[in-house]
Amino acid sequence: MFERDHISKQIDLLVSSRALHGSESLCKLLRYLAKHALDQPGAPLKEYQIATEVFGRRPDFDPQLDSTIRVQAGRLRGKLTEYYGSEGTQDPILVELPKGTYLLQFHRRPVGDARTLPTGSNDRPRGPDKAFLASRGGTIALITLCVLLAASLAAIAWLLTSRGAVPAAATVDPNQAPAEYREFWKPFLTGPQEPWLIFSNAAFVGRPETGMRYYNPAQDADRLVWDHYTGVGEVLAVHELDQVFAMLHRQMRVKRGSLFSLDDVKNNDLIFLGSPSENLTLMEIPSTREFVFQRLAEGPRKGDLAIVNVHPQAGESTVFLASPSLSPMTEDYAVIGFLPGLDPARSIIIFAGTTTFGTQGAVDYVCRQGSLKQLLSRLPVSPTGELKPFEALLRVKVKRGVPVETELLATRTGAP
Repeated sequence: MFERDHISKQIDLLVSSRALHGSESLCKLLRYLAKHALDQPGAPLKEYQIATEVFGRRPDFDPQLDSTIRVQAGRLRGKLTEYYGSEGTQDPILVELPKGTYLLQFHRRPVGDARTLPTGSNDRPRGPDKAFLASRGGTIALITLCVLLAASLAAIAWLLTSRGAVPAAATVDPNQAPAEYREFWKPFLTGPQEPWLIFSNAAFVGRPETGMRYYNPAQDADRLVWDHYTGVGEVLAVHELDQVFAMLHRQMRVKRGSLFSLDDVKNNDLIFLGSPSENLTLMEIPSTREFVFQRLAEGPRKGDLAIVNVHPQAGESTVFLASPSLSPMTEDYAVIGFLPGLDPARSIIIFAGTTTFGTQGAVDYVCRQGSLKQLLSRLPVSPTGELKPFEALLRVKVKRGVPVETELLATRTGAP
């Protein structure tokens, strides 16, 4: 058995480590699980309890519809493995979150073994062969990403020549830029600091040369997670937004979602690309309330990500789904949400499709003067010219992997 002080010091080491740096939500979860393990050893701990007490979810939280806690627990297992495989190789105490439970366990490192890692079921040494494969996989992953980026740049060039991009920044005075752009983006142009652009980068398992798939916390707790990939739609969306902000003579700072922290949320104006299923920070802050992302719990599309219309109006559907995964992608749905930040003086805007194509289509919609004018005509503006909080639902038609038409289906106004 360990002394309570020894375990507390080990938790402090983990929280201050490079592996968990910037992951405020995971640090908060780790401290909560550690306190529970010390105060109530062996007592069951349910997802609902963690959701409401750690992440501030509402009393109607349903773990069958919302996988937040399972995802966060899987990320924490991955971070523990990362820590003990690098800066924690000499730590005498091993902290483990076994797969299938939320009860932390503490083990003493075997004498003379500096390689033992918590794996989620038992402690096994990580041999040099796996370390080599992880390094090799990282190199191949980087090469693959570069190839994808090159393809994305080629697609950007095609889009700009065939679809009429926004005017070039060098030829437009910010005060003479079209009024629609200045009105819509005003909250992000006047802050003391440049806004952050946060793009999604979902967790994957596997290796590029053998096949990769989305991380599944129910079966992948022990596997190495790749969290530095993003969709082609997000890449193109970053480019389009950069063009608009350059036209308005405003800089942006770009960051991938897995490196973002709640401290960043509190102090900055933020632009999010991607749904909460991939841009995980959106599960930890106020988000859209009228058009929300949920995985279907039943029916022929069970498990698919959908946009749910919480308060459908006359003639509106309740659930919106992209083309089935085994069919050609011809249609997606997306949400644009403009919300007050955690600091009311700051603003948040979310562009999120159920797939990468929907996200791109949503950004494309506000980067085109004609469609932006249509959106603004449906939104309330304060007497001082300030855009009020809103949510918009879009249908995005896709052809050969490119959003070709975006339709505004519905809007809701008012702060969530």
